[in-house]
Amino acid sequence: YFTCLAEAWARLRDTYTAKLDEFGWKDAVAVIGQASREFHASTGIRPTTLWIQALSEAGEDEEVLRFLRGQLREVHAFVAGAVRRAQELGGIPADRDPDAEAWIFVGAALLVSFADRLGGLLDADGFAAIARERHRWLTGAVD
Repeated sequence: YFTCLAEAWARLRDTYTAKLDEFGWKDAVAVIGQASREFHASTGIRPTTLWIQALSEAGEDEEVLRFLRGQLREVHAFVAGAVRRAQELGGIPADRDPDAEAWIFVGAALLVSFADRLGGLLDADGFAAIARERHRWLTGAVD
C-alpha cells in the first residue's frame, strides 16, 4: 500500500513540476489547481482519496500513520515551496504565509475527496467559488 501512495504522489508532483515549468512559477496557485484537475480527470488517481482510505484502515497502526504524516509533510513542503517561489517572482504578495497557505491547500484537496465520496456536498460551482476566492486572496487579484 505504501508503494501505491508513494507512486500516486510522485506522479502528481511530477505533473505539478512539469506544468509549473511550462506555464511559470509566478502563477503557481492557478497552475497547481489546474494541474490537479487535469491529473485527476486524465488518470483517475486521487492521492487524497488514498490518504483518507489509508487513514481509515490504519486504526492504530503506527507504521501507516507515520508514512501518511511523512507524505503529507512532503506535499505541504512542495506547495509551500511553490508559494515561496511565486512570491519571489511577484505572483503572490510577500505578506502571505507560505506554510499556512500550503496547509489550506492540503485541506481543500481533502475536502474535494470528501465531497466526491459523499456526493451532493458541493457542486462544481461551489468548488469554483472556493478556488476563485483562494486565488483572489493569495494573489491579491481584484476581479
